[in-house]
Amino acid sequence: MRTASVARRALLAALALACGACASLPPTRHFVLRLRPGQELKSELTALAREERLQAASVVSAVGSLTDVALRLANKEDTTLYSGHFEVVSLSGYLADGEFHLHMAVSDGDGRTIGGHVMEGNRVYTTLVIAIQEHTRLRYRREFDPASGYSELVIDER
Repeated sequence: MRTASVARRALLAALALACGACASLPPTRHFVLRLRPGQELKSELTALAREERLQAASVVSAVGSLTDVALRLANKEDTTLYSGHFEVVSLSGYLADGEFHLHMAVSDGDGRTIGGHVMEGNRVYTTLVIAIQEHTRLRYRREFDPASGYSELVIDER
């Protein structure tokens, strides 16, 4: 635990020093996207990332509703599909041109809540408003991590 804490502090210090070199960039850009009935969440966010050439963006908030929900649940490989009327109660994660990792929780009319990794197939019911903040001095990419056995997020200076 102590080693991870030391490594984390070293990474944060290195990023702070490295970002000093890119001080001419504004630290953030902001986007607010309103999706309309029938639009699909993942494809719209992927298009935004590509069009705006996002390299390191985070979802700040989201509010709205869905009729179709497509999530990969914890420790499952396949997508689980739900149909009905759902309120988005949480949407978090990151996106960049070529990178996408979002988790979402939705609740049904009885207040039951489900959540997982956002997959293709989440359709807007009435509206979905998403606030996104790009960290203009950083770049996200994935790299294989032998400790987890997966490609994990790596944060670089631009």
